[in-house]
Amino acid sequence: MLQNLPASAEDILKWKWSEIEPYYKDMQDRTLDESNIQAWLKDWSDLSRHVYEIQFRLEVLTTVNTTDKDAEESFKKFFDEIFPNMQAAENSLKQKMLASGLEPKGFEISLRNMRAEADLFRAENLPMLANEQKTLLEYDKIMGAQTVQWEGEEKTISQMYPLQLEKDRATREKAYRLVVERQFADFEHLGEVWVKVMPLRKQIAEQAGKLDYRAYMWQQKLRFDYTPADTQSFHRAIEEVAAPAAARARERRRKRLGLDSVRPWDTEVDSFGNEPLRPFKTMAELNAGTKFIFDKVDTELGSRYQTMIDEGLLDLDNRKGKAPGGYCTFFPVSNRPFIFMNSVGTHDDVQTLLHEGGHAFHVFETAGIELLHNINTPMEFNEVASMAMELLAARYLVDSGMYTEAEAARARIDHLESNIIFWPYMAVVDAFQHWIYENHDLATDPVKASEKWSEIFDRYMIGLDWSGLEKYKATRWQRQLHIYKIPFYYVEYGLAQLGAAQVWANSLSDYAGTVKAYRKALSLGSTVTLPELFSTAKAKFAFDSATLKHSVDLMEQTIEELEGKL
Repeated sequence: MLQNLPASAEDILKWKWSEIEPYYKDMQDRTLDESNIQAWLKDWSDLSRHVYEIQFRLEVLTTVNTTDKDAEESFKKFFDEIFPNMQAAENSLKQKMLASGLEPKGFEISLRNMRAEADLFRAENLPMLANEQKTLLEYDKIMGAQTVQWEGEEKTISQMYPLQLEKDRATREKAYRLVVERQFADFEHLGEVWVKVMPLRKQIAEQAGKLDYRAYMWQQKLRFDYTPADTQSFHRAIEEVAAPAAARARERRRKRLGLDSVRPWDTEVDSFGNEPLRPFKTMAELNAGTKFIFDKVDTELGSRYQTMIDEGLLDLDNRKGKAPGGYCTFFPVSNRPFIFMNSVGTHDDVQTLLHEGGHAFHVFETAGIELLHNINTPMEFNEVASMAMELLAARYLVDSGMYTEAEAARARIDHLESNIIFWPYMAVVDAFQHWIYENHDLATDPVKASEKWSEIFDRYMIGLDWSGLEKYKATRWQRQLHIYKIPFYYVEYGLAQLGAAQVWANSLSDYAGTVKAYRKALSLGSTVTLPELFSTAKAKFAFDSATLKHSVDLMEQTIEELEGKL
């Protein structure tokens, strides 16, 4: 058994490779048989948890404060000194496990994954992968440094978002143009990062013996249950079903607002002409209201959110120098989640917190799984955890004390219309990434990439007037951090949203039973296949028009019903 592993987060962050390596050597030197395989796997899991804890905590430190030089240096040092050695050592243990011929009960999916990962591993790729991560730090720094002057004050891009909720159209347009012009000013700087990253990805795929980077990422993401052709079928279903529905949503917005056309600065404002929703003023109010919602969904989930508050596992407010976006990560030693976001007092912040809360509950639900290897749940289902929570929680907005009944109806209409509109945008991002890695050399040119993005965007995003703003539309891909930082991680959202919509549909007739099935599915981690995870949650893992149409029809019907409450 492993002895003297560092216990506290502070001690774990001080760990050096020279101190880690002997543990991996001990694991490698042991003889494996039926009598000791479970203990060996447990030791391996404990060791991996500690090393990944370093990476995940450093990632948090570099995003909560992008100006923290010590955190940045520690992050770079981790990827220089620990990450490549750890990856090589982990691969050696995978090879040892596979060579043993042993197949422990309950480890079938993890063994399948190991075989794919072992096939993909190349020692010569380790410095390339580390270099990719270090290069992408520049992306965060560029994005995190973007500010504008608004009425004599310096504002972050996130802090400018609430202005898109203002009733005065001239204010929205002025704010929108100011932001996109500032973002466009970094086109060349972001392009330089892109030009550095793309050759690295091509070389990584070639060195792994893969046809292209898409094939490499498909295997790296352990996508056994669907193919690139399946996702392209999903694109076609979205073009057939969701894109026209999104156009109908925009047309309703146009009529409500009395506009000639819907412009980009008209997409966030309340379409019924009301003041923007301001459900909370302080982080304490946001936490209290959100906890109440989670209590109503399931009392145990509410208790777990309180644990996050008590243990300082939330960083919710926006501030200068903080990386953009939001995420939920995982501290594997303590089996605790950590939520990061940029709250500025809008309803969107509540929605984001409900979303990330779903991810956090996934972490709590899998805490009973002993082996880290069995917690590596497919992202396509990870996002069901978050998106289903948004829909399950929606019925309790009024109970939270943050919304009146009319405000909750507005919020829910906006959420459902946003879901419909999201599917076409997801298809744009995913189709664009397929094109990028099918045309790697051409797509390395940011100008050519921008031209193709515009073409794909216009195919799916119908009903939105971009006249005179074409250059901003064309470079919108640079602000989609997934394209830069997490390639091919976007279709998961669309597939998961379809799963979440089915969970929500079930909840309308059996709420308690649906929440129970949802939690059961979350608790399985990666011990079953992706389609089995969906079926446990009482949903179908699907790409077809019929399944999508059922969900879109329910959303449009519910929107019509909610309009009656306004």
